[in-house]
Amino acid sequence: MTATTTALPVRADGLHPLLPQDGTAGTLVGRVWRTGTPGGPSVATVRPEGVFDISRHFPTISTLLEADDPAGAVRAVPGEFLCTVADLLDNSKADGRDAALPWLLAPCDLQVVKAAGVTFASSLIERVIEEQAGGDPSRAQGLRSEITSMLGDSLANLRPGSAQAQALKTLLQQKKLWSQYLEVGIGPDAEIFTKAPVLAAVGHGQDIGIRADSAWNNPEPEVVLAVNSRGGIVGAALGNDVNLRDIEGRSALLLGKAKDNNASCAIGPFIRLFDGAFSLEDVCRETVHLHVQGSDGFTLRGVNTMASISRAPADIVAQALTAHQY
Repeated sequence: MTATTTALPVRADGLHPLLPQDGTAGTLVGRVWRTGTPGGPSVATVRPEGVFDISRHFPTISTLLEADDPAGAVRAVPGEFLCTVADLLDNSKADGRDAALPWLLAPCDLQVVKAAGVTFASSLIERVIEEQAGGDPSRAQGLRSEITSMLGDSLANLRPGSAQAQALKTLLQQKKLWSQYLEVGIGPDAEIFTKAPVLAAVGHGQDIGIRADSAWNNPEPEVVLAVNSRGGIVGAALGNDVNLRDIEGRSALLLGKAKDNNASCAIGPFIRLFDGAFSLEDVCRETVHLHVQGSDGFTLRGVNTMASISRAPADIVAQALTAHQY
């Protein structure tokens, strides 16, 4: 899929529109591709003066995240000036890139990218629809109305694994409405899967990948958590968990084919590390906006509110790291 460049809104404070609302007040880190000698990927941070290479101190993002205080460690080291934030972000677009100048890569490197499915009531209902439709998009709207009318608001405030969740499971089984998606949506165990292997995610401005044999698919805007090997959540970014609904809808056993493909995981533009100005509590209050604008004039806007998530992010991370170290 080729990225289409759209105009970004102009900010009243004059800062680049892709920076956080408080600009460079937070601790932003990422990976930048540098040309020349030596060239290659470099760890960089954003400061009021611009973008600075700090790879002499932290050769990889994974090394940085292992620090006791990653944000403090970044602020404590000098760096080599690379360019302005605007120049870096503008040169990271897939179309019109100047190969002689730095551009952004995905901000993760030696980390396997894990993902959790059906963590929102709305996404849970959509997975059940996919399953019932057997991957056929023409059946989706009718099933959506039917399933929503049956379940109503029963999923909105339900805590997975609770006694109330078990009671609802029993009721749905009696009505022959139980689904494997409902099991991971309201049961005690979350759906955790490998979204992308090491160094497979793409960054801001790069083209995402959609399989040629998928005709029913959509972007999934999500919050991405930066986690170290000890299970500590030390920062957050934005991501696109590209979703191939027709393939997974045919069978949940096709999840790997639907989720883990070339360029099917996009993360960026930066990781914002936790510090005194930004924490996991802030992440849990975030709202993620989606804007799709097609070359044919199609436009779609969507919103995901982290306050509506059914499982606490810390619980998801704990389940992801239960039986291995990556």
